[in-house]
Amino acid sequence: MTDLNISGLDQTIHKTNEWIDDVKNEIGCMSRDEAYRALSSTLHALRDRLIPEEAIQLAAQLPLLIRGMYYDGYTLSGKPIPVRRKDEFLDLIGSELTMAPEIDPEDAAKGVFSVLERRVSKGEIDDIKSQLPEEIKELWQ
Repeated sequence: MTDLNISGLDQTIHKTNEWIDDVKNEIGCMSRDEAYRALSSTLHALRDRLIPEEAIQLAAQLPLLIRGMYYDGYTLSGKPIPVRRKDEFLDLIGSELTMAPEIDPEDAAKGVFSVLERRVSKGEIDDIKSQLPEEIKELWQ
């Protein structure tokens, strides 16, 4: 049997693993599954808070597998959601962390935002921050 090596797929798996490991290290998770849940829930909350055009621009800079997770369940209807306060934003994250109650939504947000700062272009990060209320921006360290 021939071993297929699809370099693009191998590369996105590698990049996805790097992102998950970065989140794991940032928030001090015990497992990669927890880090994945923190990444997913935070990206979903951020995606839903952004205007669709900006959400799409952010997605373009994500590794392919993370981009698929990012878009999972996404609808354009009602976006951006009118979340203005930090506690509302953290509630969005927490609502997706029910399978990982040991993860604090604020730790998840800060950890994922730190990873985004390192892995997404400065211009895109600036565009994202310009759409967020001050209380939510405070989660970006």
